[in-house]
Amino acid sequence: MKRESMMALLAAALLQLPLVAHPQTQGTASEFREAGNRIENLRVAEQGGTVYLRLSMRDALEAVPASFSVAEPARIAFDFPMTSNGLNRTHEDVRQGDLRSVNIIQAGDRTRLVLNVGRVMPYTTRIEGRDLVIELASRVGDGKVETPMNAAMATFTISKQEASPGTRSVQDVRFRRGKDGEGRIVVKLSRPDIAIDVRRQGPGLVVDFLDTSLPDHLHRRSDVTDFGTPVVEMVAQAQGDNTRLSVTPAGTWEHVAYQSDNEFVLEVRRFVEDPGSLVQGAARGDYQGEKLSLNFQNVDIRSVLQVIADFTDFNIVTSDSVQGNLTLRLKDVPWDQALDIILQAKGLDMRKSGSVIWIAPADELATREKLLLEAQAQKADLEPLQTEIFQINYHSAEEIFEFLKDKEQTALSERGSVVADTRSNKLFITDVGVRLEAIRRIIKEIDVSPRQVLIEARIVEATKGFGKDLGVRLGVGGAVGKVVGFDAAGRPIRQGTFGGDLQNTSAFAGQLVGASEGEEASLPRGLNLDLPASPSRGIASALSMILWNNDATRFLNLELSALESDGRGRIVSSPRVLTANMREANIEQGMEIPYIIIVDGTRTVMFRKAVLSLNVVPNITPDGRIQLKVKVNKDRPDFSRQVLGQPPIDTKSVETEVLVENGGTVVLGGIFEDQEETSETRVPLLGEIPGIRHLFRNTQKLTEQRELMIFITPRIASEDLTLNR
Repeated sequence: MKRESMMALLAAALLQLPLVAHPQTQGTASEFREAGNRIENLRVAEQGGTVYLRLSMRDALEAVPASFSVAEPARIAFDFPMTSNGLNRTHEDVRQGDLRSVNIIQAGDRTRLVLNVGRVMPYTTRIEGRDLVIELASRVGDGKVETPMNAAMATFTISKQEASPGTRSVQDVRFRRGKDGEGRIVVKLSRPDIAIDVRRQGPGLVVDFLDTSLPDHLHRRSDVTDFGTPVVEMVAQAQGDNTRLSVTPAGTWEHVAYQSDNEFVLEVRRFVEDPGSLVQGAARGDYQGEKLSLNFQNVDIRSVLQVIADFTDFNIVTSDSVQGNLTLRLKDVPWDQALDIILQAKGLDMRKSGSVIWIAPADELATREKLLLEAQAQKADLEPLQTEIFQINYHSAEEIFEFLKDKEQTALSERGSVVADTRSNKLFITDVGVRLEAIRRIIKEIDVSPRQVLIEARIVEATKGFGKDLGVRLGVGGAVGKVVGFDAAGRPIRQGTFGGDLQNTSAFAGQLVGASEGEEASLPRGLNLDLPASPSRGIASALSMILWNNDATRFLNLELSALESDGRGRIVSSPRVLTANMREANIEQGMEIPYIIIVDGTRTVMFRKAVLSLNVVPNITPDGRIQLKVKVNKDRPDFSRQVLGQPPIDTKSVETEVLVENGGTVVLGGIFEDQEETSETRVPLLGEIPGIRHLFRNTQKLTEQRELMIFITPRIASEDLTLNR
């Protein structure tokens, strides 16, 4: 049957499209008229809000017909196999209660009765002699079975008029956690024909087992929070003649209910919204079909598969070995999941080819496929060999040759061979046609022009230095020589040079500069204290002054020297290299330092590199980003500090693996050094006297900061990209 949707299935019936014949029907049209049943009369009545539809048959029905309902538009359909339409009309307006009209359509050996109702409503059927009574009620009465429907789903119901003898009861209620974290409530029933109503009520789920008793030991409230599923609590209790199971989930959730023979299963899983999924909220995402509900009680499995075929666009072919009956209740499940459940219940399997699904026992399908593979293998052994020449453009033919000759590869058959010509970079491959086609696809995938990547690194060294030095020089002296006269005040005038009286006093001079006892101090002439500034960088400035006494016979010589310096510097190194994707590239620049080693008296000159180098292996990911294995070195010889005549080498390096956007910049690493030095030289005792202590001290303060940062920027090279940007 052509299927556009569930509504299209009913529309096809209303438009008198051909229906699929019942599988049990065979023979000529005359045989059918003689052996088949016939609808002879149709009457409708309304009483107390309930609409009764009485269908008179030529022969009494053995069981109520299969039926299903659709929510939009609201319709109820009944299928009568081996039955013809004897009313001489296909449509009848009713307009009583919620029943609008009735359509009776015959297609082949089957007749379909469609009730067009104003809303979704429960219905019951029963057989009274040769009449079939259909009751449409606004609510569920005593002893009547409601067929609950989801507002957007179809419900298929196949039921019997009378239940088999025996009491209806719940035998066991168990809770399990599924492998995907869903909560599974398994209810074991005494009979498979118990009517079950599953519906949402408030924030939870309610499952009513109609006309079913609950043993006293199963009356309980169960807290199942510790299982880690959406289900928090479930309560099993009696409700008059019925048994009610109340389930309380948490968060956003969805549920699936199905029954297999005497076992009813309710699964509650977390709702996962997936904008790209055909069925929103599917936790596994394995099933994408439209949802439906199925309710089968002891029905031939071929009839169940026929219903699935009517609902889908697929043609279902069943093997002759597919036999047996099935009791199954599924609620709000995708049709492909429903088919999977049916196959698993009966140990069946399927193979799909285009729009045809072949269903058979699993071992039968496996045996058939094994024979098919053996036949294909025998065909490959007898198929003539072919030779094809492959031109390799971007790879080495020798590399592909080694790959194909590997014993673990399966590209070549046992009869296949390959020869590589390195001069023309071609491969000569001999094998059967199927293998040659596979090798052609392999070579097409791997023999492509490699993409190139331009990698640029920036190594930035920044320095900041500050120095402060303060010192003092102090001398005491006077005039020496013979008296040559007197001045007007009567003071003697001496002839000669100025000399340092205290300078000649070794003991006092030694105390001023801190010399040990018995050690003669060595000071420049005219100075008794020599603690000048000794800056590490630059030249200190000096301030000098001399103080004389009134007679000009004594003087004090004072010199202050100081330096304050501030310096900043930056060195930027930027190596760049262009390489093919997944190919190692290395670039370096610098010098090699020679050094001598002596082994067994033999002098050997060796060299050690002091270079700036960049070593990188790029890998372009499928999403356009670049994964890099990088090693950056920056070595510099320091000739100002030599050890055994050889300069030491300052080494800075980083080795890492990063993922970078195309054209993006990433910081691979950084080193920060902060050095502070403070030194002070002073004269004992005098250097501690407040007020004048700075005249007997030398102070030096040095602060230096060094910072190293390494940046790297990869770019996927285009045809017009070069190193000169």
